[in-house]
Amino acid sequence: MVRGIRGATTVEQNEEAEILHATRELFDSIIEENGVLADDIASVLITVTTDLTAAFPAKAIRTKPGWEYVPVMCTMEIPVPGGLANCIRLLVHANTEKTQREIVHVFQKEAQRLRPDLAHVRK
Repeated sequence: MVRGIRGATTVEQNEEAEILHATRELFDSIIEENGVLADDIASVLITVTTDLTAAFPAKAIRTKPGWEYVPVMCTMEIPVPGGLANCIRLLVHANTEKTQREIVHVFQKEAQRLRPDLAHVRK
């Protein structure tokens, strides 16, 4: 069964190195928390807020050894007034036997405000 695993993080600066580092850190945490492998992933959708233009965050996943064949796509987040700035969001579509309740969604840094009900949940 395919399940969606959500995650989000923030960066302080619109700089390539910081965007790639934060994306990789978030992705690695999602993978570790949910025990999934590259072959388990159907695709990854990444959104960034409109203030992040220095890098394609997908590069952080595509350059991860063993993950180069995982389909990854980037797009812009809807610019809602008052929305969280400097934010990177991931939606990982993974083949897993876990139930929705067993999936661990990962919210880091300022992005914990997006889903406080899930930000501290660890199975």
